[in-house]
Amino acid sequence: MSAKKRLFLIDAYALIFRGYYALIKNPRINSKGQDTSAIMGFMNSLFDVIKREKPDHLAVCFDKDGSAERTEMYSDYKANRDETPQVIRESIPVIKQIIKAMHIPIEEISGMEADDIIGTLAKQAEQQNYEVYMVTPDKDFAQLVSEHIFMYRPARMGNGIEKWGIPEVQKRFGVERPEQVIDYLGMMGDSADNIPGLPGVGDKTAKKFIAKYGSMEGLFENIDDLKGKTKEKIEANQELGLMSKKLATIFTECEVTFDEKSYELSPPDVEKVVSIFKELEFRRLTEQFMKMYNQSEDAPTSTEDDAQTAGAGQFSLFGNDTSSKDANAADFQGYKSLENTPHFYQLINGKTALNLFVKKLMQQTSVCFDTETTSLKTLDAKLVGMAFSWGKHKGYYISIPENDAEAQEILEQFRPFFEAETIEKVGQNLKYDIKVLANHNISVKGPLFDTMLAHYIINPDMRHNMDILAETYLMYSPKPIKDLIGKKGKQQKSFREVELDAQTQYAVEDADITFQLKNYFEKELEDAHNKPLYSDIEIPLLRVLAAMEIEGIKLDKAALENLSAELNSDLKRLETNIFEAADEEFNIGSPKQLGDILFGKLQIADKPKKTKSGQYSTAEDVLSYHANDHQIVKDVLEWRQLSKLKSTYVDALPKQIHPKTKRVHTEFMQTVAATGRLSSNNPNLQNIPIRTERGREVRKAFVPRDENYVLLAADYSQIELRIIAALSQEETMLNAFKNGEDIHASTAAKVFNVPIEEVTRQQRSNAKTVNFGIIYGVSAFGLSNQTELSRNESKELIETYYKTYPKLRDYIDDQVEFAREHGYVKTVMGRRRYLKDINARNHVVKNAAERNAVNAPVQGSAADIIKVAMINIHKALIEGGFKSKMLLQVHDELVFDAHKDELDELQPLIKNHMENAFKIDVPLDVEIGIGQNWLEAH
Repeated sequence: MSAKKRLFLIDAYALIFRGYYALIKNPRINSKGQDTSAIMGFMNSLFDVIKREKPDHLAVCFDKDGSAERTEMYSDYKANRDETPQVIRESIPVIKQIIKAMHIPIEEISGMEADDIIGTLAKQAEQQNYEVYMVTPDKDFAQLVSEHIFMYRPARMGNGIEKWGIPEVQKRFGVERPEQVIDYLGMMGDSADNIPGLPGVGDKTAKKFIAKYGSMEGLFENIDDLKGKTKEKIEANQELGLMSKKLATIFTECEVTFDEKSYELSPPDVEKVVSIFKELEFRRLTEQFMKMYNQSEDAPTSTEDDAQTAGAGQFSLFGNDTSSKDANAADFQGYKSLENTPHFYQLINGKTALNLFVKKLMQQTSVCFDTETTSLKTLDAKLVGMAFSWGKHKGYYISIPENDAEAQEILEQFRPFFEAETIEKVGQNLKYDIKVLANHNISVKGPLFDTMLAHYIINPDMRHNMDILAETYLMYSPKPIKDLIGKKGKQQKSFREVELDAQTQYAVEDADITFQLKNYFEKELEDAHNKPLYSDIEIPLLRVLAAMEIEGIKLDKAALENLSAELNSDLKRLETNIFEAADEEFNIGSPKQLGDILFGKLQIADKPKKTKSGQYSTAEDVLSYHANDHQIVKDVLEWRQLSKLKSTYVDALPKQIHPKTKRVHTEFMQTVAATGRLSSNNPNLQNIPIRTERGREVRKAFVPRDENYVLLAADYSQIELRIIAALSQEETMLNAFKNGEDIHASTAAKVFNVPIEEVTRQQRSNAKTVNFGIIYGVSAFGLSNQTELSRNESKELIETYYKTYPKLRDYIDDQVEFAREHGYVKTVMGRRRYLKDINARNHVVKNAAERNAVNAPVQGSAADIIKVAMINIHKALIEGGFKSKMLLQVHDELVFDAHKDELDELQPLIKNHMENAFKIDVPLDVEIGIGQNWLEAH
């Protein structure tokens, strides 16, 4: 008997969306500024199927106008879906054009989803003795799998191709027959399609019910078996369950007929495909396409009939690899640059020209500006020039004299522009320019657009410097600064020493490119529904951070010198103990020498872990494992901690005091952490250890500005736990927070099954470790390392914890599932965290992405909430004419220089704005402390 013919049915939208989001971190933009990511992603998947599988028959199925029947049945069906991004909407006609040129049939029916068309065709082809492969990542198709119908999940993000037959579906969904997947989906619901499901039923419960009762109907027939709230909920929601099952059912009787002849894979119109690819600037895909069909670019390719009469000899897919010609795709132009792009960049010189220019400037609605200075440190930076642009490839440069009075005179002419509330100011890293102009007592008012911040919102994991953005989105390579001033080092020139014409070209190019990027990113922000996050949080925060950085904080130098001396004696004591235990002196800071002593000489482990280079690993997690059994290891870890504290903070901080202000001015970075958290730099004030006594001593050195002030620290209490309680809707936790209970004692009481008043300190401590650990995906191994519990006790505690808080487990599973399906997770304010490794093959990499899927929405929501609080507090302090100032943000804590006379008014103001920054289902709680230094206040 001959082998079965194979039909491949492509779920177009699923692959288009997946291709688009796979490239979201590094979108493909051609020289016309067109985002081709969705087209490229889809074509890659299609070509992969054709090359890998060489199908006999093939068709591509599209949705058209959604599912009329499902929407009629349930008006909220798919109602929660984000609007299709503009890029995808613009890409669909082009994709269809390419598919038609490849002579592949397209199937779409108004009011029908692609799922239903694929389901119908699959069942028809199966009847005609075909083996059918449904090419889609969508798990709902598992219900159609049979002996001859398979799911074909394309490769993605390091995850290989998966073919699901009956055994794979049984394993994945815990069912006996694939059609029971409908019951599974109906019970559990589907957040992606907004199918409600049965309240309180998650993945595990659905599998348990199906194993026991066989189907949704079987469950309803046996409601009397159930107990308590579960019984109540299921009894009350039978109708909802049956409707959910119907919504999840793929129809297999659409008005479509499997046409064996037209679905046969046939030769494409090569000329047409190549011409579309050239238009899109798809060099690599052109080459791939040529190789697939064994064409050279100048081969005669007229019509399909010609190819047929020639025996289709040139088409390698049809089994005739006779031609030795290889692909010869045309070279596409490289990056544009100053040298090969026509532009008009003008130096504005002389009083008359300057007056005319300022008049012209004041007539604009949106202008990009960029300052050129002598230093990256804003307090030391002297202005050398300013560039302005408000049109593509056009811009102007004003040179600023070295003499302060003359410089100020020129800047005063620009004051009306900078302080105009009606003109939008555009820039790349505007915080820097705002601080430089503040040195000249000039405020930047009016709307702001910062391309670096915009890109951070669009694509948080990519780098955001202008060169990368220009190359990625505009196919333009800006002139590097080192071409003008030389490489870093003693020989490097100041920008002031650069010839004026070169200054003009370099500076205006920056402004021009930034203005072009602004026009591009504006559309992108709209498409990802992230405009509010950008306009209402990140942009206003930029001004707040600039003010905090300019303010700085006072440091007690003498306190740090005393601490340095104390640390010296601590380190000496530890060194003596370590050398005695080792019976020799060695360099504790050398991983090699330390490894040889601990694992070679003292043999503290039977099977020591080694690094790639073959030496013993002395990484912190490795040493921590042995710390309880060996005093020398405990001493080494403490020595490392103290020596890092001494070099990073105690000895380094005094050098950061600015000679002019006598204060330390950290820089808050808005575009570093993908979760949305701020980071701090030069010096980094967010990593000062707070759990150790010596670490806390460092905080003592941060003091108020003078005797009229105190430091005030306001701290969110357990904000991440409150957020996870609200997001997971775990009632027990929600109630504990609403009733003002001690959440760790409350958890301990539940987990250890004792009355709350009998909870021991140790039990509360263990519960606290699990509470916080859950957000970060703590394992039994991790928990036993952080507590006195054994590995088995830790495992048992985690299991009991999840039984106590079942909705938390469901929330974690749902987050991971959402990330697998969509490639991202989001915070309460819509900030997205893309997780490219969520489907990785490597378990370590995949597990880390799964932990991020749970952690990012929690940590990111906390970051968003404190940002809103900062914006509102800053505004209230200015409007109220307060002398008190906000100085620092350290994750969940804000630090203020608080004037003693304002304390009575200031404390409720801060507390109120922090607790009401965003409403979640539990109260946010803020603790305020006051003191003569940061440690006292905290």
